Amino acid sequence: MTRTRTWGAVAALGATALVLAGCVAKTDVAASDALTVTSTDTSCEVSTTKATSGNLTFSVSNASAQVTEFYLLASDGLRIVGEVENIAPGASRTLTVVAQPGDYFTLCKPGMVGEGIGRASFSVTGAAVQAAGDGAEQKQKAVNLYAAFVKDQVEQLVPAVATFVAAYTSGDDEKARSLFPSTRAFYERIEPVAESLGDLDPRIDYREMDAVAAGLTWTGFHRIEKDLWVPAADALNSDGATSAWKDWAPSTPAERTAHGDKLVADVAELNDYVHSGAFQKALDDQGVAGISNGAIALLDEVATGKISGEEDWWSGTDLSDFAANVDGSKMAFSLVRDFALSSGSTGTELAGRIDTGYADLEAALAAHGSLTSGFVNYRQLTDADKRQLTDLINALAEPLSKLTSTILK
Repeated sequence: MTRTRTWGAVAALGATALVLAGCVAKTDVAASDALTVTSTDTSCEVSTTKATSGNLTFSVSNASAQVTEFYLLASDGLRIVGEVENIAPGASRTLTVVAQPGDYFTLCKPGMVGEGIGRASFSVTGAAVQAAGDGAEQKQKAVNLYAAFVKDQVEQLVPAVATFVAAYTSGDDEKARSLFPSTRAFYERIEPVAESLGDLDPRIDYREMDAVAAGLTWTGFHRIEKDLWVPAADALNSDGATSAWKDWAPSTPAERTAHGDKLVADVAELNDYVHSGAFQKALDDQGVAGISNGAIALLDEVATGKISGEEDWWSGTDLSDFAANVDGSKMAFSLVRDFALSSGSTGTELAGRIDTGYADLEAALAAHGSLTSGFVNYRQLTDADKRQLTDLINALAEPLSKLTSTILK
């Protein structure tokens, strides 16, 4: 895959559906009334599951022993509509959002890591409303939601990597193999963030050939992948010439521990970065152009690595990475879509073409599986399957390439 990125190419976003404890419905409230949320170590109690469209204010109290977060998610369980973080034990914070009619989810995340708890349905009725604030304010809100998506994905990546590494280092290869694609999905949705940080992405996600070419010690996901999917002795590298197993010995238990500890540490470093002021400043500096360029960059990740089957060469789990990259690209687009629509008829037509492109690509991917149930091994795709996916990527890439210039007019 292409590894050279600028921060303008950063993007990500998206989250898998969470199956968590629900909240108890109480009464409907008007948009002007505050909703109360109590976050504990085991629950996320919201005073209602219904409200009227308009400005909604959630008053969030942290009754847990950990710093917590509260989220309002869109109906797909992917897009963050609003989020408040760093609520200390015993403290309270408020979250105010402009809520359009529709279905949502509420969620708390004590400890600010993992999937969170108390995921529950929340519905908004009434008429559509116009978001308050000028263009600059709305664009900053989009940037802040983008930051929230990235942090959420990395917060879920941290425990997922810990569980994956524990299986790998204990020798439970069957479990580790089953966790490999789902764990990587969190990273693949936000990958260009790591790619902007010097050697962090090489440490986490370089393929063997990339590491060798760069003169680096090979570590990360793909180093572990090769231990988990031992190829046949006569297997060939992707260049079709040299033995992929030549001069190779599976890792010893001690080496597995070292590889696993390194991946855990590198992901922790990524988590520290996305929760830093430097990360927010980098996003602020790029603005909505960074989000738009990120949507393009993640689709480019698919075109340059996943569609060729070169990313997960040992495991054949490329379609999972493919789907996660598309998730991230689509979610980045969703944050700037309204700016394209507001630019006039050209932007409206462009947004429609992009919507169609994502829908067609997702439908084609769904024929081969899903991130939830798993995808077929990439080697099972026929040439016709690969051609169809390539054509759909190209069909989406063309209008998507015009997105940044359109929203900046």
